Amino acid sequence: MNLSDIQDDKPDVSSRSLPLLQWRAGETPSDAHDWVAEESPVALVYNGLAHTVMMASPQELVAFALGFTLSEGIAASAAEVYDIELVERADGIEARVELASRAFERLKERRRQMAGRTGCGLCGVEQLAEVHRPVAPLPFGQRLSLAALDAALAALPAAQSLSQRTGACHAAAWVRPDGTLAAVCEDVGRHVALDKLIGRRVKEGWMDGAVLVTSRASFEMVQKAAQVGVEILLAVSAPTTLAVQMAQDYGMTLVGFARPGRANIYTHAGRMQRD
Repeated sequence: MNLSDIQDDKPDVSSRSLPLLQWRAGETPSDAHDWVAEESPVALVYNGLAHTVMMASPQELVAFALGFTLSEGIAASAAEVYDIELVERADGIEARVELASRAFERLKERRRQMAGRTGCGLCGVEQLAEVHRPVAPLPFGQRLSLAALDAALAALPAAQSLSQRTGACHAAAWVRPDGTLAAVCEDVGRHVALDKLIGRRVKEGWMDGAVLVTSRASFEMVQKAAQVGVEILLAVSAPTTLAVQMAQDYGMTLVGFARPGRANIYTHAGRMQRD
């Protein structure tokens, strides 16, 4: 099945107007309404096997399921994803992903290796090795200018409709080399916003450009982007030391504190060009 043919069959219910009591200094409290971001449990189910539950904004969930499947290395490529179906349940949404048998066998083997381990975070050599997932070294084919970054930053606020309405969402954008935005994906979770963008990118076939996120750059963001071949990751906030280390190891250009007219380039600065 052509992934571009798989459409989200769930309407956009990403926010709701709720009643509230509004307080303002020097004024009598008054009844009002406010747009509040929706947050739903989304279960990722692979070939009938429940894998994980993520909290997400209930929009673009097909793109999210595809992006998560690729960014987590569950499928090696989009060719191993045959179909994605969204199923409404009383307690949330199931994203049912049909995988190629080879990808499903890898997933089951990974789950067998993790069985019985204590859930105490990064607590031991085996878990730490799991965090540093092997990723193929990135090529050096992308370039981005400061002018293009400035253009993307200027266009981003107007493209964040859900954030403007609710003030509760992160965004991830695909920036073309000329600084225009091919897409902006929003979610209450920064990782989910990135996964949605990765799914959109794969479905649309975008190759040239960079990822711009409105959050900090954590190691998970770097790893997800590197897993799908993103060479340049731009963040409006700070990176962590582990994110910088991973970006260096993967061959990724990592930019933090992206602001109009300035940017901190932490790794592989050759891809960023002065005007």
